[in-house]
Amino acid sequence: MTIDSDKVNVTTTPEIIINFLKDANNLIHLLPQDNISDFKSSEQECSFKVQGGITISLIEDGTEGVEKLFLKSGEKSPFPFRLTININQKEEITEGYIHFDGEVNMFLKMMVEKPLTNLFNYMSNKLMEKYA
Repeated sequence: MTIDSDKVNVTTTPEIIINFLKDANNLIHLLPQDNISDFKSSEQECSFKVQGGITISLIEDGTEGVEKLFLKSGEKSPFPFRLTININQKEEITEGYIHFDGEVNMFLKMMVEKPLTNLFNYMSNKLMEKYA
């Protein structure tokens, strides 16, 4: 299953965005505070519970210059997945979006597709607000 978030534009450089996102401690600022709990983090990874009690863990999995940041699921996550944060410089603005690629069966897909899409759109929009 793949999901792409909304594309957002920010008025800062890709370097600033990638450096902010590479520190997993900062991801709390992009998450919907009323829908998560038990956020724990270090510089390379974080975990949190989402509404409904499912724990998600994210681990930094490398970069591709300042254009891509890769995060993968940790062992606490209910299924394996990879997030790619895509960042493209376009003149004075930087465009970005989140790409999700997960190994989700059809039954689970019906349950998680909409909440995940909403979460990734929320995160993209919070990043845009931060650098507006």
